[in-house]
Amino acid sequence: MKTNIKTLLLIPFFALLLFTSCQQEEVDITPVDESEGLAPDSELTTLMFSTSIMDGSADNIIDGASCLSVELPVTVIVNGLEIIINSTEDFHVIEAIFKEFDDDVDRCDIVFPITIILSNHEEIVIENRAALDELIKECRGENEPDDDIECIDFQYPISFSVFNKEFQIIDVVQIENDRQLYRFIKRVKNAEVIASINFPITLEYADGTTVEVHSNQELAATIREAKDACDEDDDNDYGDDDFTKERLDEYLKLCPWVVWEYQRDNQDNTAEFKEYALNFKEDGVVVMRARGGDILTGTWSTRVTDRGALLKMEFENLADFTLEWIVYDIEYGKIKLYEEGGNRIIMKKNCDVVIDITKERIENFLQACMWRVARLNVDGVDNVSDYIGTPLKFYANNVVKLRVNGELVEGTYEIGIRNIGFILQITLDGRPNLQLEWLITFLQEDLIKLENLNNQMILERHCPDGDGDLNYIDDVLTNGLWEVAAYHVAGNNNPEPFFMYTLDFRISGRVVVTDPNNGTFGGAWLSYRKEGLNLGLYFGDNEPFNQLNHRWKIKEILPNRIELKDLNASGEIERILVLEKKV
Repeated sequence: MKTNIKTLLLIPFFALLLFTSCQQEEVDITPVDESEGLAPDSELTTLMFSTSIMDGSADNIIDGASCLSVELPVTVIVNGLEIIINSTEDFHVIEAIFKEFDDDVDRCDIVFPITIILSNHEEIVIENRAALDELIKECRGENEPDDDIECIDFQYPISFSVFNKEFQIIDVVQIENDRQLYRFIKRVKNAEVIASINFPITLEYADGTTVEVHSNQELAATIREAKDACDEDDDNDYGDDDFTKERLDEYLKLCPWVVWEYQRDNQDNTAEFKEYALNFKEDGVVVMRARGGDILTGTWSTRVTDRGALLKMEFENLADFTLEWIVYDIEYGKIKLYEEGGNRIIMKKNCDVVIDITKERIENFLQACMWRVARLNVDGVDNVSDYIGTPLKFYANNVVKLRVNGELVEGTYEIGIRNIGFILQITLDGRPNLQLEWLITFLQEDLIKLENLNNQMILERHCPDGDGDLNYIDDVLTNGLWEVAAYHVAGNNNPEPFFMYTLDFRISGRVVVTDPNNGTFGGAWLSYRKEGLNLGLYFGDNEPFNQLNHRWKIKEILPNRIELKDLNASGEIERILVLEKKV
């Protein structure tokens, strides 16, 4: 007993000693500007208090009240089926059961006792439905204004400096969650403590974006502007079945959506489809970009029924997404789709993803420069050699010109849209391999991929204007006459078949070859840039120059000499061609 008395006598002494030492330690601290303190009745204090209130709207499908929340796990009986709800992700199971039949009466009965979390973060045990109903009566009705701010949240931890009446720091309090913040701000409102926020702090909007603030004024303005900037979803349903068709359509078209999780027929195919991006467009077209860059185009539509909001997608070549999906949950920056049979898609908004293919965008790309036919495979036959040195030029009035042996062959082109996507149709006399209705499967500034059944074509952009290297090559080639000085094949030099021939490179892209008997024939040439500098040469079937029909790598170029090489798939040199200026 004596020991206890001694202990009790010592406690005040050490407390006084500790307080004195703290005071001595704080003497040299520069007092904080009192304007940065939180006043009990200030707007900022009220805004922070409202932001820290517990939001109970997420589980309204269970309790029908936005001012309280049921602590999980909880057991419920939905239309006669007993279900254990372990997480918020399980709410869609209740929703799916509700929507299974249109002509039944939906019930969700809670198995008591349960623990309820109130708006002030207090927890109480409820033994029966009657006790729960009494608490629910104290809540506001569906979508009625309430005190809690749900459109912005604090990112924890945050800290406060606590002061004495002389505004000297006596403590630093760190806050880890809404519950702690609620209780601390309540003490501020009751004038129990004097405190200021230690900036900077970060807040997160409902759509997942964040903002950093550095002062009381900035914090108050940020919360004030955000508090009514989202739908708080304070209805007694799960997700957003209260969305009108118009609101849902606008939300889908807001930004591209990236697949985050995918399940079809109870099979988890997330690894296959994750990061696929979808863009829901104004005209009912949905454009999908696969991870490899391939573009698929389909259609989309929405409707609102007794089952809730429905999103229908149709892709001719992608059955995995072709379905009418229930929009069972909409969070800010996230959409969850569901259909019976184990079908589920979760998509996240990403406004930085560029997957748009529009007619205007296609036209702008096509008309910006010339385009080389880098690949052309029709009916299993490689036709690309017929287009060496023959670039295409697209004009604004639907005219397309193909440069053949320096001469422009004029035709037309058209950009259209089909159920499967945007198409490019080219009409050029004498070029049946181009005259197909090509589906645009990939579009970027310097590359266009096109497909038609088993046919493939790739166009690569060619912009020589302003390219100093290409301009130099063109100047060298068109300045004088040239001849074949060396032709190495498999290490053997055999230029004899080309002796006495003269090559005249014209600025038009035509090359005129004069043979020893003063006969002539024409060909095409084009210098271009792709993984270095290249020279395309095409002489048709004219011997012996038909051996030189190739896209050559430029190894060296001088005013009087050009050395070209032909590489195999392993990067090894197979042929070397040397051209020298004729004296």
